[in-house]
Amino acid sequence: MTNILEIRGHNAVISYDPDANLFRGEFLGLNGGADFYGESITQLVQEGERSLQAFLDVCRERGIDPVKQFSGKFQLRIKREIHERATVVAAARGVSLNSLIEEAIEHELDEVA
Repeated sequence: MTNILEIRGHNAVISYDPDANLFRGEFLGLNGGADFYGESITQLVQEGERSLQAFLDVCRERGIDPVKQFSGKFQLRIKREIHERATVVAAARGVSLNSLIEEAIEHELDEVA
């Protein structure tokens, strides 16, 4: 993935902030916000390491688990027509709608990995 940066085992989405004229990183999967900025990739990584360490330090001081725990459940809203078509395809394949959607998501994730 071209806009994902891994720092010490934590993923961050990288974007460009035209107002600040800087690259911006935002960590994913944490129990709070930890973002960082840099003019170059090197500076972005350095600032990301600082931001992550500061976040982890605060979590440790407060006794908070820094990593978000995912339940495996989320609500999905789609067009009625897509819902109907997906239900038909799932039934034709002999799988649940949930399984069909999970397979579709896995397929998309494999495409970008």
